[in-house]
Amino acid sequence: MRPLEGITVVDFSQFLSGPSASLRLADLGARVIKVERPGTGDICRQLYVSNTFLDGESTVFLAINRNKESLALDLKNPEDRRHIEQLVARADIVMHNFRPGVMERLGLDYERVRAINPRVIYGVITGYGEEGPWRDKPGQDLLLQALSGLTWLSGNADDGPVPMGLSIVDIFAGAQLVQGLLACLIRRERTGQGGLVEVSMLESILDFQFEPLTVYFQDGGQLPQRTATNNAHAYLGAPYGIYQTADGYLALAMGRIPQLGELLGCPRLLDYTDPASWFDQRDEIKAILAEHLRTKPTADWLAVLEPADIWCAEVLDWKRLRAHEGYRVLGMEQTARRGDGFEHLTTRCPIRINGQRLYAGRGAPDVGEHNERILKELLS
Repeated sequence: MRPLEGITVVDFSQFLSGPSASLRLADLGARVIKVERPGTGDICRQLYVSNTFLDGESTVFLAINRNKESLALDLKNPEDRRHIEQLVARADIVMHNFRPGVMERLGLDYERVRAINPRVIYGVITGYGEEGPWRDKPGQDLLLQALSGLTWLSGNADDGPVPMGLSIVDIFAGAQLVQGLLACLIRRERTGQGGLVEVSMLESILDFQFEPLTVYFQDGGQLPQRTATNNAHAYLGAPYGIYQTADGYLALAMGRIPQLGELLGCPRLLDYTDPASWFDQRDEIKAILAEHLRTKPTADWLAVLEPADIWCAEVLDWKRLRAHEGYRVLGMEQTARRGDGFEHLTTRCPIRINGQRLYAGRGAPDVGEHNERILKELLS
């Protein structure tokens, strides 16, 4: 039995942040009913940056909406609205990621839903919160990366702002919503009290930066200084970074520079005995390392560094990662099967419960695929 079996989630959210949260709840055993607009459904079904579609849907929709049911209802239609109210009356969790004011206009904001279901736990993801000059801006991942300062932490000093190549803000906001929802479920078990859980994407990505922001708050407002080359962390000294070798790339984490000089056979590094120099002179140290590491293959360097307990790793692409036993032993892949029989490979939930991996092979639903069954339940 999965931890959230018996919990019903009514999910009005679309695209990435909200659906990523309800995906995790579904993987943990909750029944997730995805409420969609008849006909078109979630905008993520068609609108996405990739032009790769599977079974008529965007790949990201299939990945992030597996293991859910779809109920297609028109929130402005009186009969459909009655069904929605019946549904939220039975729900443990109701959630959405619309801009401020949308659910109020639809009459499904927290206060009205709580009037129907006093024990409900109501989850909301917004872009920038419910107040302030940015409240009505679109909560889109790249825009949040840009506004939050995150783009000044990656890349090298002369690169300008560099965004992360993932929808990191969406996913972190979804993960933090799940944390709040689970906390309220625990409280409800003790007190019977529901609650409102609110997460903004901006606050989520600021929290993600707690380490560099805390440094910034204390050091007189000095902005992050990325290294001129091989930057991997704006606040860490040499050798921290990724370096090209004769046949690939090598990642180096923290380490004593003179020890590296001895192990790598690089005499020029032996002079940097003062740990302060590993930060103050990190550009020149990294330049020396970069030049030296290009002289031999990655495997040669690993053969020297790993036995000495130097934190390092070969840089793999997905093809080489999937071929490695270190990846295969995790069992991170699963096949999802849709109602029409279409199958595709995707990832599994990374959580294990009592040693058991959480696989869920039910694929993403078609728009309204489960209308008949759900409506029959509501009328029973």
